[in-house]
Amino acid sequence: MNGPVVVGVDGSPSALAAVDAAARAATLRGVELRVVHAFLWPAMHAPPASSVLGPPTAALHETVERIVVDAVERARGQATGLRVDHAVIVGEASMVLREQSRTAQLVVVGHRGSQRLAELLAGSTAVDLSAHGHCPVMVVRGRPDPAGPVVVAVDGSPQGQPAIAFAFSEAALRGADLVALHAWSTWTDHREHALGRPVDLVEIVGDVDRLRQEEERELALALSAHRERYQGVTVRPRLVRGRTRPALIEASAHAQLMVVGARGHGGFTGLLLGSVSQAALHHAHCPVTVVRSHL
Repeated sequence: MNGPVVVGVDGSPSALAAVDAAARAATLRGVELRVVHAFLWPAMHAPPASSVLGPPTAALHETVERIVVDAVERARGQATGLRVDHAVIVGEASMVLREQSRTAQLVVVGHRGSQRLAELLAGSTAVDLSAHGHCPVMVVRGRPDPAGPVVVAVDGSPQGQPAIAFAFSEAALRGADLVALHAWSTWTDHREHALGRPVDLVEIVGDVDRLRQEEERELALALSAHRERYQGVTVRPRLVRGRTRPALIEASAHAQLMVVGARGHGGFTGLLLGSVSQAALHHAHCPVTVVRSHL
């Protein structure tokens, strides 16, 4: 896909960090960067087609213009020769960016916006866009390790394959290693957690070594389709016995990027995203890219 990288800006420090990450992503891909600001009149009564030059005050218009100009200048300062386009579009941020994602190859946003409500909701635009965007969505957060690997969550489901493919591609673009993390557990693990004491493995589970070998095969199978295409990427499979969410959060502390699927095994009905994706967006120590499956 030759579409642009789109970054949503609102003047917040989080959005400026997103501009930096988006400029790098566009440069690595050799495509245009599009800076987008979604604008709503304070009274919230403006019709969808109303002009951003229209009525309230010159000061408000200047504020919007400054947000976009600052973001464009910052992006151009990140890479010589980067093509940067910009747009101010009337509408609610998540809906505007969702529409932009139809023709983009990546949308980048900060994990928190400039509005107090967004702070209370821990990045409602980021979560909504990650759940409904038409392309991968990168949510910039934490302090990434520039020399760290790309980490991808592997759950073995067909729905998780697009995230793995994206992670391989991103690792190749960045010249980074790829850590493929697959967490597994037995009924015993859950029982021990509930009881607060060890449980007899032989009695409850039987052959734990056999289960581990099966999980290793599942991890290898999930990666096999992509290894041949990306032979230059160093892959480090990591099998972790334990819960997925804490294992991923820990791995993110030394990563430059984490990649997760929007929903894998065990999603809870009613959540915009699966619980693992939600945890990554809220607690990861590095930027997180959510890749939806259309299977």
